[in-house]
Amino acid sequence: MAKRTIKFTKMQGTGNHFIVIDAVKKEERLTTEQIKWLCTPAFGIGADQLLMILPSKVADFRMRIFNADGGEVEMCGNGIRCVAKYLVEHGYTKKKELEIETLAGIKKPVINGDKIRVDMGEPVFDAKLIPVRLSGRVINRAIKVEDMDFKITCVSMGNPHTVIFMDKIDKFNVQRYGSAIENNKLFPKKTNVEFVEKINDNELKMRVWERGSGETLGCGSGACAATVAGVLNNKNKEHVTIHLRGGDLEIEWAKDNHVYLTGPAVEVFRGEIDV
Repeated sequence: MAKRTIKFTKMQGTGNHFIVIDAVKKEERLTTEQIKWLCTPAFGIGADQLLMILPSKVADFRMRIFNADGGEVEMCGNGIRCVAKYLVEHGYTKKKELEIETLAGIKKPVINGDKIRVDMGEPVFDAKLIPVRLSGRVINRAIKVEDMDFKITCVSMGNPHTVIFMDKIDKFNVQRYGSAIENNKLFPKKTNVEFVEKINDNELKMRVWERGSGETLGCGSGACAATVAGVLNNKNKEHVTIHLRGGDLEIEWAKDNHVYLTGPAVEVFRGEIDV
């Protein structure tokens, strides 16, 4: 098959790094294998996820999100901030509040200088809707994975999250247990896994294992899920700062039951590559 050249922009939000493909004016199609290749640092560009920006019939723009394994997922908080910044800086809009269509619904990033605030919507707790193969709400529920016992709280922020509060996360084997939990039979669509350490009522430290991508330096929807899970387990207040390996995010679970995510988005470089 003949190769073609595509243009891309590399962006990052709190260390969560993305390949952004602009398909607003020109359609771009990539196979699962091409996406995996592009996201692999040794062979392609390297990224946690590939984001494709397209026109939308129901919002200002549409965003498709593909994990490093090539699978399409519903939502990415850090990714949507990067997309919003891209659209403004590349002249597609002068709006400061955008509507972006995702598989998790229409999200509304608001641009305020170097920071972008996103209404991530309402958290979902019903196990069937997350989905989790358990009944009711899954809050501080005990499970055993390999040789360890965990207390899990499951939340959907448009995508599935499993939050675990523990001590000394810096020394924890996230790769081993994150992968095991992601692929556990409890989770029919797999799950993102957040390992969270309480610093105080207003600050949390988090490491994240993203389904289909492995451990990443940051995860916006995961930070939202961790905040909500912390409130449900009396660990933290509704408005917190979460310290990730790639930087800090500000999360608020507001009185309207929506979760708001605020953080930076940075363009790293632009380029072309043959696929």
